Amino acid sequence: MIYYPSDDIIANANVKEYENTYQESIADIQKFWAKQAESLEWFKKWDKVLDDSNHPYYKWFINGKINIIHNAIDRHLTTEKRNKLAYIWEGEPGDIRYFSYYELNKEVSSFGNILKAMGVRKGDIVTIYMPQIPELIFAMLACAKIGAAHSVVYAGFSSTALADRIADAESKLLITADGGYRRGKVVDLKGIADEAMQKSPTIERCIVVQRTGHDINMEAERDFWYHDLKALPIADGPCKTEVMDSEDMLFILYTSGTTGRPKGVKHTHGGYALYTSFVHKTVFDIKDTDRWWCLADPGWITGHSFIVYAPLINGTTTILYEGAPNYPYPNRVWKMVEKYGVNILYTSPTAIRGLMRFGDSWVNRHDLSTLRLLGTVGEPINPAAWEWYYRCVGKERCPIMDTWWQTETGGFMISPYPITPLKPGSATKPLFGIEADVVDEKGNPVPPGEEGILVIKKPWPGMARTIYKDDERYKREYWSAYEKQKWYRAGDSARKDEDGYFWIIARIDDVIKVSGYRLGTAEVESALVSHPAVAEAAVIALPHDVKGNAIHAYCILTEGANPSPALEKEIKEHVRHEMGPIAVPEQIEFVTTLPKTRSGKIMRRVLKAKALGQDPGDLSTIET
Repeated sequence: MIYYPSDDIIANANVKEYENTYQESIADIQKFWAKQAESLEWFKKWDKVLDDSNHPYYKWFINGKINIIHNAIDRHLTTEKRNKLAYIWEGEPGDIRYFSYYELNKEVSSFGNILKAMGVRKGDIVTIYMPQIPELIFAMLACAKIGAAHSVVYAGFSSTALADRIADAESKLLITADGGYRRGKVVDLKGIADEAMQKSPTIERCIVVQRTGHDINMEAERDFWYHDLKALPIADGPCKTEVMDSEDMLFILYTSGTTGRPKGVKHTHGGYALYTSFVHKTVFDIKDTDRWWCLADPGWITGHSFIVYAPLINGTTTILYEGAPNYPYPNRVWKMVEKYGVNILYTSPTAIRGLMRFGDSWVNRHDLSTLRLLGTVGEPINPAAWEWYYRCVGKERCPIMDTWWQTETGGFMISPYPITPLKPGSATKPLFGIEADVVDEKGNPVPPGEEGILVIKKPWPGMARTIYKDDERYKREYWSAYEKQKWYRAGDSARKDEDGYFWIIARIDDVIKVSGYRLGTAEVESALVSHPAVAEAAVIALPHDVKGNAIHAYCILTEGANPSPALEKEIKEHVRHEMGPIAVPEQIEFVTTLPKTRSGKIMRRVLKAKALGQDPGDLSTIET
C-alpha cells in the first residue's frame, strides 16, 4: 500500500519537487553543493568545491575558512533568534532547564574559556563521557569553538571501552559527570571513568559535572568540579571562535568495526556542517516555529548530527531528554510531546516497537495534535510498527521520514521528503546529491526486487574523511570492494523495487544463510512482529547439521498474550505465510526482555553467545 502526503503537507513543504532536482543534483554535484554551501557563513570562501585527486581521501571546499560554531551559534546572536529557545531539557526525575541561543552562547563560551585554561589547544582531542545533560552539549560545542576536536564516548560503555578510546585519541583531558539517571537509578559514571583513567596514562586532567550529587572519588590535582571552575574568573568573558579550515577535524566518533576493534570515524568542519544542516532542513521540513525532538543519545552520530549540530545551524528549538522513553510509565514520550508542543518526532524502530507493546491507550490519553512529521532511524522499520506509528501516533496525517544513513555518512542518504509517496518499510529514494544503487559483487546492477549490495557512487560533503590514524583501514573497509569504480560500499544489503524505491534489508553481517538462502534478520523479525501476539523479536543463526544454519527466534509478547506450544506453532505458521518455509524459525523462545544498547539496538551477538554457551563478552552497553 502507498501512502500519499496531504495537500497541506505538499503546499507547505521546503522541497516542492523531486525528480528534476535530483537529476540536476547528481549531474553536477560540485555545482549543486556549491549552491547549498551559500546558506552557511564562511570566514573565507573556498577556492575549489571538491578535490577528488586522491581517492578515496576526498576533500571539500578547499581552502575555505569556517567554524561550525559560528554557524550554529554566533550568527544567530545578531538576529531575532538570539532570544529563541535553543534547548528545552528535561531530566528523568522531572527537572527542567531552558536555554536560549543567547544563553547557550554564554554557557559554551564559559566552557571554552575553562578548556583553554586547562591547556586544551587547537587540534587536541578531548574525550567526553557524560549522561544526556546540557553540559554534554556545551562541552562538545566548546571544543569546536576553540578548535579542538571532541571524542564523545557513549555513557553506557565500560571502563575498558572508554580507556581504549582515550588511548586511541591520546586525550589529555576527560570531561565526565558524577553520574546520571536511568530508570530511576543512579549510574556511577565517575566510578567508571576512574577505572578508565587508571589505564590511561595520557589523561592529565578531568572535569566533573555534578548531576546526581552522590559521593564520588575526586583525585587532587587531576579532578576538578565544573561548577568550581565556572565560578573562577578564568571562565568569564567572551571566548573567540577559532577560524578553522574546512577540512580541519571537528570530531572523531568510534563505531564498531568488522574486526571488533572500534574505528574512530573522522568528520570535519566544512562539509559536515553543510550536509547535516541541509538534509535536516529538507527531509524534516524545518520551519522557524518548529519544536524538534530527536530521541537519540548525543553520544551517537544521530545525536551529534540531529540533536547538536544540524538543529543549531538551522536555528531550531530542540527537546533533550535524559532518561528512558518508558520511565516511569509508558506515556513519558507522549506526555512530553503534548507538554512541549513537539512538531517533529524522530526515533528508532526499536523504541517504536517497545512503546507499541503497551497498546494505543497510553498514546490516546495525550493530545498529539502538534505533531506534523514523524521519523525513524537506526534500522529498517517493519511494516507493522510503521503502520502503528502512522495510525496511532501520527493519526494518519503525519508522513514518516524513514532515514537510512550511517556514522560514516554524517547525515541521511536515502529517505523520503515530506512530498514523497510512502511505502511502509522502504527508505524510498536517494536524497539530492546522492547517487545510490544496488549491485552484485562484481558491480553489476541487480534486477528490481532482487537483493544486492548497497553502494554510493559519488562523494558527498558529509562523508567521513578517514578512520583516525588508520587511512589504510578506511580504504580497505569502505572502498576496496569496488575500487575500480570508486564506489563506497555501505555494508548493507538492499533491494530496489520497480519504482526505484530502496528497501534496506540488513547489515551484510546480519544475513542468515539457511540451506544456501540468504535471509536478512530484519525481514524475519518483521514477519514475526506482524503477528498480533508479538511485540518485539530478534533472530539469530545457530548451527544446523542439515541446513548449515537454523533460525532461532526470541519473541516478547504483547500484553494479554501468553506463551504456549500452540502459540509457538501459530507464529511459525504465520512466518511461513509471510515469508515462506525457508524463513520459519526452528525454535521460538518467549522472553520478557531482549539485550539492547541504550540507543535501542538489539545485541544479537549476546543472544548467540548465550545460546551456544559461549562468553557473551562486554555487556556494559546493555540497557538494564
